[in-house]
Amino acid sequence: MISAASYPALDCRVLVLNKHYMALRVISAKRALSLLCRDLAEVIFCDDGSYANYDFQTWQHLSQMKHHFKAHKQDWISTVNFDLAVPRIIRLLFYDRLPRQTVKFNRRNLFARDGNHCQYCGKKFPTSELSLDHVVPRRLGGQSTWENIVCACTQCNVKKGGRTPQQAHMKLIQKPVKPKRNPVIHIHLNHERYQSWRQFLDHAYWSVELT
Repeated sequence: MISAASYPALDCRVLVLNKHYMALRVISAKRALSLLCRDLAEVIFCDDGSYANYDFQTWQHLSQMKHHFKAHKQDWISTVNFDLAVPRIIRLLFYDRLPRQTVKFNRRNLFARDGNHCQYCGKKFPTSELSLDHVVPRRLGGQSTWENIVCACTQCNVKKGGRTPQQAHMKLIQKPVKPKRNPVIHIHLNHERYQSWRQFLDHAYWSVELT
């Protein structure tokens, strides 16, 4: 039985590699543990620039030692019988497909690309206070593409209305472009707990899909 205090740890993010150590996607710790328990994956543990592979039973044993020495560096799941460190990276043992190399065109990635900043006034807002604006309005032939949609706060969106920035006497703070890699991954990399992902992120080759 898992304690109530463990549930936030189950929401931690885990980087998934294929059998050739190529990054595929990011999943929840709950999903990762399910794969480990069914022997479909193994833990990749990084320490001081090197890494080691552990099956689920060995990871349980290692967790007991880590809990005594480095508990503050891990997220923990507590059960009736043992405490388990949440892995940061897992490797699928029977999956060798290549990772996706395109960035999904969706609201989450658009907000992440623009860093939750209104692209007209430059201020940062919570996602709930931002909208997505067509730079060239659809009524003027503007398309729903990476290059024509930006984040805009309510005030700027109302001010711009159904006009182009030039018509509204407004200026974009940066030109919207399609990201070469998934912008959300950089949000996670800014957190200390996900620093171990870096050595598996070859940006020239792949982009991570978040699910």
